[in-house]
Amino acid sequence: MNECKLDDYIETQVCAIRETAGGQCVLLALSGGVDSSVCAALLSRAIPDQVTCLFIDHGFMRLHEGDEIEGVFSQHKLRFLRVDAQARFLGKLRGVTDPEAKRKIIGEEFIRVFEEEAAKLGDIPFLAQGTIYPDIVESGNAQGNLVKSHHNVGGMPDSLSFTGVIEPLASLYKEEVRQLGRKLGLPESLTGRQPFPGPGLAVRVMGEVTGEKLDVLRQADYIARDEISQLEETPQQYFAILTDTRSVGVKDGLRTYDYVVAIRAVTTTDFMTCEYAQLPHQTLRRISQRITREIDAVSRVVYDITEKPPSTVEWE
Repeated sequence: MNECKLDDYIETQVCAIRETAGGQCVLLALSGGVDSSVCAALLSRAIPDQVTCLFIDHGFMRLHEGDEIEGVFSQHKLRFLRVDAQARFLGKLRGVTDPEAKRKIIGEEFIRVFEEEAAKLGDIPFLAQGTIYPDIVESGNAQGNLVKSHHNVGGMPDSLSFTGVIEPLASLYKEEVRQLGRKLGLPESLTGRQPFPGPGLAVRVMGEVTGEKLDVLRQADYIARDEISQLEETPQQYFAILTDTRSVGVKDGLRTYDYVVAIRAVTTTDFMTCEYAQLPHQTLRRISQRITREIDAVSRVVYDITEKPPSTVEWE
């Protein structure tokens, strides 16, 4: 999208937001990711005195990310509120292993928390979300074909108590959203942030989600991203997955039977299709060595070389 089209898009969306919201308040589902951050920037330009940014800390963020998000947005002009709901979300997912069920449960719980917090804040009739075009496509089309549900699309419950939903990015692809964010003056630390699913690490933990598994994945994911980010050219997305498989290994001369971690790195222009990134073997070796040495609960690291299609970028 060129500069003129970006300016036109901003002007059009600012007008649309003002017309929809009128003089009423808007509650923004702020995750701190690219999409919701750009949505926040658009809202702040259109209706700065009417927006509350609500960060629901579901406990599925990457290492230190919740604190980083609070550090950035608590200094922002928008009203920022952080709600600690980690125990609540883990309780809802206890015993759940089906990936689609996880997404639905997390999506439902997000809305329930929003409704409760909105009630505390007074009359907030509108919910804003950073839904982008690939979210809508993957969540189904007119023929009912479903790839996966997104908490801000397929997980929307019928009992939603907001008057309306504002989604100013719904016609854009990820790279267009990044461009828009830069145009709106957001820092590169936000516009360049790695894509992250709405349900967070809950859909990068295979099988049942537990606090222990999340801690293991956070450490593995941090190591993988740290090593890959040092490359001269980095893939568009890269992260770790904690599989629900254990593998025999040897540490300090003793037999182990611990988790297998998978690494996913892809190159893409629109995230509708992708190829696996051909990372240097030395980088993969360092990732494997660090993860297995620094994390006691992991015995093996594998690299995903599957394209989209037939696979999706995420494993769940």
